[in-house]
Amino acid sequence: MQKITFFLFATIFALSSFAQPGNPVSWTFSAKKLAGNKYELRMSANLSKPWHIYSQKTPDGGPEPTQFTFNPNALVTHTGTPTEKGKLQKIHDKNFGVDVLFYSNNVDFLQIVTVKAAIKTNISGKVYYMVCDDSKCLPPTEVPFNIALK
Repeated sequence: MQKITFFLFATIFALSSFAQPGNPVSWTFSAKKLAGNKYELRMSANLSKPWHIYSQKTPDGGPEPTQFTFNPNALVTHTGTPTEKGKLQKIHDKNFGVDVLFYSNNVDFLQIVTVKAAIKTNISGKVYYMVCDDSKCLPPTEVPFNIALK
């Protein structure tokens, strides 16, 4: 009986060591009302250590930059592109052969939008991103979002 128990335990342990890690990024999405009909959208990424996520400004030839796509909404206009708020790091990555820009721990992406009238509506879309640690990268991932503007 002990041999069977040991064999089962060893098999489960061996199989779990080959498992793909879970998603090391948790996203939160919110909106803050500003003056008039303006809102600040906040798309926040919180990363498990030792993972990092790439800036929207990561150069060609490097890892996939973070990208936001907003679904059309006739009631909303966007001001510019999302800005980044966090501790930006820059290193020359020998794997990609370019200087990469990334964030560890957390980063906020901020987008200003204006609603055409004093009404409630939603902003929906998706964020496309890639995360790496010091030894591997996970495939790019897409996460949908829906943010209420009240």
